[in-house]
Amino acid sequence: MGITTALCNTFKKELLLGTHVFGTDTFKLALIKSGESGTYNDETQNYSDVTGNSDEQANTGNYSAGGASLTSVTVTGSNTTDIVFVDFADVQFTSATIDANGAIIYNSSKSNKAVAVISFGTTQSSDSGTFTVTMPAAATGTAIIRIT
Repeated sequence: MGITTALCNTFKKELLLGTHVFGTDTFKLALIKSGESGTYNDETQNYSDVTGNSDEQANTGNYSAGGASLTSVTVTGSNTTDIVFVDFADVQFTSATIDANGAIIYNSSKSNKAVAVISFGTTQSSDSGTFTVTMPAAATGTAIIRIT
């Protein structure tokens, strides 16, 4: 149906309520398969939105249900620009055959609450190789989570 890159509306509210704690909670990235049947955007509320539509990438290589934990969670900001970024290390799935159109970042420590949805723009594939999701660097101003 469609994937639109967005911070999830529920995440924005939960951030103000103190639900999500970067540096303590476990954040994960799960892949959304090519030919998804659901619609994923700022209205996505939970990882179960993806699994409920059977739209998660099938288990293959070292990709398994739930995806991978995000590591090197770094929160940076500047007192002069009033911008705060959250950055994660790139995610790799090796020996994997994958056709994915996007991904969901969610907080597995908080009942799998959705954080962000990422559209790859087109189907990204690997054939028994390494599938890498490259996170934009916070320093470039294009970080996945940017609060201004």
